[in-house]
Amino acid sequence: FVIGSHRKIEFQVTFLERPARSRPTVRSLALSGHIFPHMDEVAFLQQNADKWERFEHLLDDDTADPDHLADLYVELTDDLAYAQTFYPDSDTARYLNDLASRAHQAVYQTRSETWRRLRTFWTEEIPATLAATRTAQGLSLALFLLAVGVGTLSAAYDPGFVRLILGDAYVNQTLASIQAGDPMAVYKEMHQVPMFLGIALNNIRVAFFAFAAGVLCSVGTAVVLVQNGIMIGAFHYLFYEYGLLGRSLLVVYIHGTLEISAIVVAGAAGFVMGNGLLFPGSYPRLTAFRQSAKKGLKIVV
Repeated sequence: FVIGSHRKIEFQVTFLERPARSRPTVRSLALSGHIFPHMDEVAFLQQNADKWERFEHLLDDDTADPDHLADLYVELTDDLAYAQTFYPDSDTARYLNDLASRAHQAVYQTRSETWRRLRTFWTEEIPATLAATRTAQGLSLALFLLAVGVGTLSAAYDPGFVRLILGDAYVNQTLASIQAGDPMAVYKEMHQVPMFLGIALNNIRVAFFAFAAGVLCSVGTAVVLVQNGIMIGAFHYLFYEYGLLGRSLLVVYIHGTLEISAIVVAGAAGFVMGNGLLFPGSYPRLTAFRQSAKKGLKIVV
């Protein structure tokens, strides 16, 4: 098989200068005339030689697209299987086996996370997951708002309800601050940064607990959302009763909007995870749970 007399002579000179134990290349296979027992192998090489050569160059290129490498690797393994079936002892089969081994290491070796992977995680995977779990997010928000309403109405009709939920110490301290003319004094006793960090860390802890409780078939997540919703409803009614609702909303939600929203989102993640146990569909229950837990973790993040 001759690609061209000029190219043949040129390559043969280069080939002879290589060490005896050098790795075979697709050009060496194409231009060495003694390796083909019949024309079928020649036609096979002629049909795929350019593709294999491109793959060799890609393996040596650190900037090559991993997805493109993976696609070519699939084609390469098909070619290797064909060669091992029809020409098991040929140089072509050995060459493809060597190339496939290198490709496997390049495609599947452990690599550090790249900026590209991080970018697609935040710009594609997270939005897609959130869009696919809108129902769970709506359920979480509705349950939380319902609990806030229950807490508010319970505090309105039961004078002892606020103390039951918030505790006597907090209520007494807040009432003393109201009588002193500084109802938000409890939040001024600490410096702004420590107070903000303390409240944020507490709400983050509650958010992760709301997610983790989803392992109890979503019931645990519902309980966490109801508890926190009732607490917030009772808290706001305490200030409403003394005509300070607007002021309390301004103080609390300056820093609490994101944290409370995080609790609702984490509740949705808990429902997604729990639903994997409740409604596995056509998957085994454990497999469905693993998939839903991964999806829930993306929402929490």
